[in-house]
Amino acid sequence: MGDQMAKAEDFENKAEKKLSSWGMFGSKFEDAADLFDKSANSYKLSKSWDKAGSTYIKLANCHLKLESKHEAASAYVDAAHCYKKVNMNDAVSCLDNAVNIFCDIGRISMAARYLKEIAELCESEQNIEKALVYYEKSADFYESEEVTTSANQCKQKVAQFSAQLEQYQKSIEIYEAIARQSLNNNLLKYGVKGHLLNAGICELCKGDVVAISKALERYQELDPTFSGTREYKLLADVAAAIDEEDVAKFTEAVKEFDSMTPLDSWKTTLFLRVKEKLKAKELEEDDLT
Repeated sequence: MGDQMAKAEDFENKAEKKLSSWGMFGSKFEDAADLFDKSANSYKLSKSWDKAGSTYIKLANCHLKLESKHEAASAYVDAAHCYKKVNMNDAVSCLDNAVNIFCDIGRISMAARYLKEIAELCESEQNIEKALVYYEKSADFYESEEVTTSANQCKQKVAQFSAQLEQYQKSIEIYEAIARQSLNNNLLKYGVKGHLLNAGICELCKGDVVAISKALERYQELDPTFSGTREYKLLADVAAAIDEEDVAKFTEAVKEFDSMTPLDSWKTTLFLRVKEKLKAKELEEDDLT
């Protein structure tokens, strides 16, 4: 480890000297880039992630001077992957720089890929507001390149986080759009009922019984097989429980579905929100009688 650290520092010092020398403009930066690359690799081997990250940034700057934009973006990505181990903000900043360069040179799919990576970093830090923004950007980029599967993966994250932030209408529109799109694809058809269930749960969270009934009609028109699914039965039973302000009926419907198909934490959270509203209404009724 000590040997690698000494090597890294030596390469870095030599690179700095190259930059401050009077050599030919191009060759000076090429030589420095080569030395910074070796330095960064040695820092990585010594697990000096912070130093490796900052050295990759110096490498990126050399590539920018040489108009080698793709190499510069790649160096920023390498810097980000080092910073991920020690400083999440610096990692995001480096990936942002890489995205801007990839956009500049028309590598939109690469930009989309690293926007998604930023979103995942934000998600791992529990910053869902920021993650939502980056997933949305990534989805737009993937869609412009017609990479539909990746676009939809990002859109589902946007829908998931929007619902958590109580932006239910946004979630509903995304889930319904993905369901419509999936119906035309034999490989994706099986997922339609899941997307419609998610959209329906978001409708339930809004608490408008008329809107829920209209949504169920809409889903049946969209996919005539949906009315025969357990997902449809769950939404219809819960809608009836809300209409009747019956907490016990609500609980039974959710419990019955969960016993066959365990609900994930997202669905559980949203159903709990619906239940709390229902309980509050029931208490209001008790107060009035």
